Amino acid sequence: MASRDATTRWSGALQDGAGIVTMDSSHVGEFAVSFPRRTGDPDGETSPEEMIAAAQSSCLAMSLAGVLGSKDLAATSMDVSSRVTFGNDPAGGFAITGIEIRLRAEVPGAEADAFAEMAQTAKDTCPVSKALAGTEITLDAALT
Repeated sequence: MASRDATTRWSGALQDGAGIVTMDSSHVGEFAVSFPRRTGDPDGETSPEEMIAAAQSSCLAMSLAGVLGSKDLAATSMDVSSRVTFGNDPAGGFAITGIEIRLRAEVPGAEADAFAEMAQTAKDTCPVSKALAGTEITLDAALT
C-alpha cells in the first residue's frame, strides 16, 4: 500500500517560534506554520487543523465516489468542505474538539434518503474519519 511523507522544520519556542512543513512525497510545496497563526488569523500560514480538514474533505469525496460507484451511480459534481476546530482540552493542553463536514452533490438517479445513507457510509468508511475516530465528526449531506 501507499505511504506519504511530510517534514516540519521548527525553530524557537511555542509562542515566538515558527516552522516550515514540506510535503516530501508530492513535492507540492512548503508551508509556514506557527502557534500564533494556528490559534488566530492564519495570515497566509497553514496549520495542522487545516491540513486535517483538507485530508478529511478529499478522503470523504473519494470514499463517496466509491460508495456511489458500488450502486452504479456517479456524481456530476461534489463539494465537500470540512471545518476542524482546535481548542483547549479539559484534560490539559489542546485538542481537536470537532469536525464539521458539509457535503453537497449532484448525483443523477439518486434519491435524497438513499444519498444520505450513502454519504454516512462514506464518512464512516473513509480512512481519515477512521483515523480521527476519537473526535466528533458531524456530516451535513444533501443533493443539489
